Amino acid sequence: MATSTDRAAYGAAAIAHLKGSLPNPFPRIMGPNAAKYLQEVVDSGLACNMVGRFEAAFAAALGVKHCIATPGCTPALAALAAAFPFAPGDEIIVSPITDYGTIQGLFREGYIPVFADTEPGTVNISARTIEPLITERTRAILCVHKTGLICDMDPINALAARHGLVVYEDACQAVLSTYKGRLAGTLGRAAGFSFDSEKTLGSDVGGCVVTDDDQLADRLRFIGQSRGAVHKAGYGRLHTEPGYAYRMPLCTAAISLAQLEILPQNVATRDRAARRLTELIDQIPGIQALPIPEYQQVYSCWMFGITVDPAQFTCSVAEFAEQLAAAGIPGAGMGAYYLMPEACTFLDEYARAHRYPFSQPPASRRYRYGRNSTPVAAAFLQRFIRWSTICEKYTDEHCQIAAQIVRAVAEANRA
Repeated sequence: MATSTDRAAYGAAAIAHLKGSLPNPFPRIMGPNAAKYLQEVVDSGLACNMVGRFEAAFAAALGVKHCIATPGCTPALAALAAAFPFAPGDEIIVSPITDYGTIQGLFREGYIPVFADTEPGTVNISARTIEPLITERTRAILCVHKTGLICDMDPINALAARHGLVVYEDACQAVLSTYKGRLAGTLGRAAGFSFDSEKTLGSDVGGCVVTDDDQLADRLRFIGQSRGAVHKAGYGRLHTEPGYAYRMPLCTAAISLAQLEILPQNVATRDRAARRLTELIDQIPGIQALPIPEYQQVYSCWMFGITVDPAQFTCSVAEFAEQLAAAGIPGAGMGAYYLMPEACTFLDEYARAHRYPFSQPPASRRYRYGRNSTPVAAAFLQRFIRWSTICEKYTDEHCQIAAQIVRAVAEANRA
C-alpha cells in the first residue's frame, strides 16, 4: 500500500520543490474577477447559478451547444464513458501516451482499452496506426491531444465513419488549440477538458464535457450528475441506473469563469513561446522539439518536449534530463510513465488472470499489455524529455534562456 511519502502529488504541491531560472505556473495568474465571483458565491449563501454561468460561457467560447461541468478531467471522461451505450468487453481504441485519467472511466465501465501506437517522432495516434486494431468489438476511438498537439482528426473521422465508430476527444491539454481553423473539443462527438490548477485554464480543480449532441448531453447530466435517478411522484428518487455525482462545485465554477476570461491571452502567449522555443531548439544538433503540425494554427502548449538522439551524446537521456534540471529548467525529466500499457500495471495483471472485463465473456479474446504493446511509443519515450512548467509567464527572454541551457548541456555531452 502506498504511504504518504510515495503517493503521487498534484498541482502546486507537485512542483513546490523545483528550482531554476525559468518561471513555473505557480503562483497562478488569476483572472481579475476571481475574487468578485467567489464573493458572489458567498453572498448568495450558495444559491447562485455560478456553474450554469460557467457552462454557458465555456460553451460559447467553443461554439458548442452543451457544456457539462465536472469536478475534474478524470470525472469528465468517466462520465462520457458511462454515457455512451457500450457494453462490457467492448473495445475503445486510445492513445498509449497519455494519463491514467484518460482510461479510468473506460476500465470502470468494463470496456477494454486497446492502445494504438503513435506516429514516429510524435506523441499522438493516427488513422494509420488505428486502422489495424479495429475489430467487431470496437465501439469508439478516444483521441488524446497530448501536450496540446492535435491528432490529425479528418482521416481519423473518415476511418471511424467507414466503420460506424464514435470519435471523441481527450482535450485536457489542448484548450483553444486549433486544427484547420476548428477548436480542439469540437472535432468529434464530444470532448473532455481539464481545469486542474496546473492546466492552461487553471482553476483549483475542475473539468467539463462539451458536445453538440442533445441526447448525449441529457444522458451525461442524468448518468454523470444525477446518479442515474428519476423522480417518482409521491415517492422520491428512483435510481434506475448506477450513476455518479460528478458535479462541479460553485467555487470551482467561480474561479474557472474568471480564468476563462483571461484564457485567450494566456493561450496566445503559450503559443508564441512554444513556437519560439521550437525554432531555437531545432537549431541544436541532436535535439528536436516536438513537431508542431502545419494544420495546427494555435498550439495551446501545456507541456514542452524535446527528443534527444542518444548516438550524438556521451550521457544517457536520463542524465541529459537531470543536467537540464540542474542547469535551470525546472521539472525537466523523462516521461516514461506516460506509456499507459506499461504504467497501468493492473491492466496486464487483470488480462493474464482473465479477470473481468478480460474474462471470456465479455471479452472476445485474450489481451496483453506492456512496453511491447506499442513499440514505437515506447521507443519514443526513451528519447523524450519534457518540462510541464512552460506557461503564460514565458517571454522571449525566457525562451532564449531555455534554449541556451539545452545547448550548453548538449555541447558539454557531445560525442
